[in-house]
Amino acid sequence: MLSRRTLLGSAALAGASAVSGRVQAAAIPEAPTMDKAVMQPPLNPSAGPDYQPVVTLNGWSLPFRMNGDWKEFHLVAEPVTREFAPGMTTHLWGYNGQSPGPTIEAVEGDRVRIFVTNKLPEYTTVHWHGVILPCGMDGVGGLTQPHIKPGKTFVYEFEMKHAGTFMYHPHADEMVQMAMGMMGMIVVHPRGSAPPPVDRDFVFVMSTYRIEPGSYLPKVNEMTDFNMWTWNARVFPGIDPLPVRLGDKVRIRIGNLTMTNHPIHLHGHKFKVIGTDGGWLPETAQFPETTTDVPVGAVRVLDFTADNPGDWAFHCHKSHHTMNAMGHDMRNLIGVSRKELAAAVGKLAPEGMVMGHTGMAMGTMEMPAPDNTLPMMTGTGQFGPIEMGGMFTTLKVREGLARDDYRDPGPYQFPQGSVAYEVASAPEPVPRASSAAAATPKSTRP
Repeated sequence: MLSRRTLLGSAALAGASAVSGRVQAAAIPEAPTMDKAVMQPPLNPSAGPDYQPVVTLNGWSLPFRMNGDWKEFHLVAEPVTREFAPGMTTHLWGYNGQSPGPTIEAVEGDRVRIFVTNKLPEYTTVHWHGVILPCGMDGVGGLTQPHIKPGKTFVYEFEMKHAGTFMYHPHADEMVQMAMGMMGMIVVHPRGSAPPPVDRDFVFVMSTYRIEPGSYLPKVNEMTDFNMWTWNARVFPGIDPLPVRLGDKVRIRIGNLTMTNHPIHLHGHKFKVIGTDGGWLPETAQFPETTTDVPVGAVRVLDFTADNPGDWAFHCHKSHHTMNAMGHDMRNLIGVSRKELAAAVGKLAPEGMVMGHTGMAMGTMEMPAPDNTLPMMTGTGQFGPIEMGGMFTTLKVREGLARDDYRDPGPYQFPQGSVAYEVASAPEPVPRASSAAAATPKSTRP
């Protein structure tokens, strides 16, 4: 739910040395905040050029106000609490009550003024990743601007010269601040007809965390061994589905601010990569895919037609990226007799279980777990456990959804006879010819 913060008056603004003289006497716009971690309806434009707004997965778009011909936004960098999925929350840093921060939407050619208030315990900046702008607005602390100290407000002013999909994040104590969740997406809509408009337009950013079971803070100095692989700081089953109407033209914009690449795979459909954070790809450079790699620090924009009804998996294809915490260091015991091992473990931990000798399909098992963590694989569907976590959700293609209806339509109702099924018995094997007969070629003579 959106709420309103107390307005910061011109007295607070007067102490911020980086604020332009053009707005020195003006009040800073209000800073809306969000207290929900579910996908909010699209924010239709109330002023300026018209455009088809995006919908942020488990997130929202930041409202703006018009001040002359400037679109004014207000970001507040601050500590936040984020629920990764029901049963686990963590203490992060973010913007306007959430991590990641709200999506900033504008139109090609817009002049934007973005106020940034720092409520963190250390200084920060904001870098507008991929946006072409004057050097002094680039947000690299110490290089292009002074740092924004705690309690201060700076303002960034620039023109959105290019349509596209970009990101924002700090360039100050970057390892800590990004590892704590400080990031967000920017969508600049075109004024012309390229790329072609779509019916549904989704956006999210990928981030990763190392959070020990039972704890609430990420390990900010982790580089490779993460246990929470998130889309918009949510993991399955906490990631919203993507509901679309049958026949919709769909766009998905994906940003990657993790420490590794992610091969993103969509079931039941093929798509084309039509853009990056560097711009739109010409149609001659596009080709059909079902999986595309999103490199570190990059954006990929996917377009496809939702022409196949059903509940379709959409996920990172690195298997350990569709897992949550608990168990990344477990030994492989497949094929190992557990009889003697269970007896030894039982002496040390009478309630313990020896698992894994037949695999790790644990979707129906329930066992005690530390507080504030999630099982490796969780979630259920209409046929049983889904056994996924992390970077996984579903594309739900349905007939008859209203244009702006993004509610979960529930499980897909499969047409009669369209679900894979068990047979009563396996077919009899086809008898093979003897090796001697097989070695003797048959005559081809009449």
